Parts: sequence; C-alpha cells; structure tokens
Amino acid sequence: MGREDAMGERDAGAGAGHAGTGGRASLQRILARVSREALQDGALDGVMQRIVDVVAAELPVAVVSIILLDEAGEAFVQEVSAGTIDLSPMTWPWPLSVGAAGRCARLGEPQLIMDVDTDTDYLAGNHEVRSEYLVPIRHRMRLHGVLNVESADSAFFDDDMREAFDAIADQIAGAIHFARIAAALEVANARLQQMSMVDGLTGIANRRAFDQALDAMLRRLRPAGQSMVLLLADADYFKALNDALGHLHGDECLRAIAGVCAAAAADANGLAARFGGEEFAVLLPGHDAGQAWHAAESLRTRIEALALPNPASSLAQVVTVSVGGAVSGPDDTREAKALIDVADRALYVAKASGRNRVQI
Repeated sequence: MGREDAMGERDAGAGAGHAGTGGRASLQRILARVSREALQDGALDGVMQRIVDVVAAELPVAVVSIILLDEAGEAFVQEVSAGTIDLSPMTWPWPLSVGAAGRCARLGEPQLIMDVDTDTDYLAGNHEVRSEYLVPIRHRMRLHGVLNVESADSAFFDDDMREAFDAIADQIAGAIHFARIAAALEVANARLQQMSMVDGLTGIANRRAFDQALDAMLRRLRPAGQSMVLLLADADYFKALNDALGHLHGDECLRAIAGVCAAAAADANGLAARFGGEEFAVLLPGHDAGQAWHAAESLRTRIEALALPNPASSLAQVVTVSVGGAVSGPDDTREAKALIDVADRALYVAKASGRNRVQI
C-alpha cells in the first residue's frame, strides 16, 4: 500500500471517529509494524528512525518525532523525526524548562494541544502545524524522552488517536530500554574482551594478546616487504629475589620491567607483553637485523638502570635481565611458533653465557 492510499484509508477511519473493527485492526497493524521494527537489531538511532518512519507512513501526521533525554533526565539531547513537513532545527541540549515537550517531561503526563496558537509553551517549528500531542516515553520508573506528534488538523487527536499514540509510546519505551541494554552489553563485552587481553599484574598485554599480535604482524609486514624483531627478556635470579625480599617486592619489579618494555615497544609502534612468569616479549615492527641488537641492548641497560634491589643476584645487587631475540625478514616463511622458538633458544644462550646479556 502506498503512502497516499494509507492516508486515504486513515482519513476514512477519521471520518468515522476512528471507531469500529476497522480502526482497531488499523491500530493493531501499526503496533505490529512498530513492534517488528523495535525488535530489529541495530543501534538505538536506527531503531528510533525506523519506528517514526512506520508511524509517518501509516498515519497522516505532519510530524512524528522521538525526543530523547540525557542519562540524568535533565535535558533533551537528541531527536529523530519523520513526516510531511520540516521543523526548525533545535539547539542541543534542550532544557526541560522550555517548550511543550519540556512540560510533558516535567509533569510526566501526556499533553494535548488542540490549538497551538493558544498554548503558551508551544514553540512554533512550522506554520502548518495546528495541533500537537506529546506522550512521555517511560519504561518502568525511567523516563527516556517524549513522543511528539504534530498535525495540520486541529481535530486530529481524538480519543482513539490519542490511545493509539499512547500505545505506540509504550512500545517505543520498551524498544529504547532494550536497545540501551544491548548497547550496554556491547560495551561490557568489549571491556571484558579488553580485560582478557591484559595481564592483571603488570597492565601490559598478556600471552593471548601477544600471540594474536604476532600472527597479525607477520601477515601484515611480510607482504609489505618489512622485517620485524621479537625480543624475549627474562629477569635474572628472580626466584631468589622472591625468596629474599618477598613476592610483593617481586611484583613491583615485574611492573617496573613491564613499564620499560612497554616504552620500548611504543617507540616502534610495537607491542609489549608478559610472556609468562618473569619473562616478557617485545615486538618491534620495521626493525631489521642491524637494529635488533641495539634495541635489545637498550632494553637490557634501561632495566638495569632502574636499580631495583636484588641482593640474591650473583651478578649485581640490582635486577637485571637476559634478552634473546629473533629477526623475521620479508622473505621469512617461518610461522609465529618457529620464530618464538628461535628467540627462546637465543634467550637460553644468553642465560647460559652468564646472564645480563643479549643474544640475537
């Protein structure tokens, strides 16, 4: 059915006082369409726009709009609309002390304006509008906003029509409520996803995040003809440090080492991760064999320069690290696991050669 046909059918119903089986069937059809749109997946803006589009297509209204309140319920902050006429743009945020919509939100009750010229709160948005009906959009105790309907006919909002818009406002309230729940769940899931990729003690990436980043980096750099370096740094005599000064001091040392690794990775737009226990990984995209040793030696000396006490070390009285590294060139066909094995063997050589040194 086209818009003109729908409007003709609605006008015919209006001539009969919107009563009878036909009027009820029409209302049920509109509510069913609104309900279908409300249940569609998507962002809140899209859900609201589809709802007002349905109402504007089904009923001969000049304007139908949903005006949303902010989280605190203190001001209007957004409007989506549809209809046959354009309204003057609003300036956001819109205070509740202004306009008929503000009055509707303040009182929490529907507002019927039979003649816009006689209502002191009405703010003219288009000279064609003669009457207006505003309904609070409320889900349980929360007021989400106002459903605003405007007509060029002063007699448009009879009892049946107001009942229809009251029912539509109830459905809109449910749609907004569930859309906001869905949005909140998405944010919560994103936070959980982020938390699942972060090491709880040091605040840098964890092993899971490292594995994903290494795979992605290799897929990105090799086709572009770029190299990368993987460094593994392991704190020397760390078990002895925990035994001598306690795990709380050990944890502070791990956080400090993580900070140095994160800074080194940031300098190269790379990634630092806690690889496991007292071992850390640093990914340095764009670094080649000529830069690998310098990057690893810089990491080692910066950690030693922290001067974190370690009386159990036979090398020095401070925390030191051994660093093993592997370089992957653009023609390298090794998978991530093979690259990790190379860096791990280099780290073993650094440890076996006396610790507090670098092996690439």
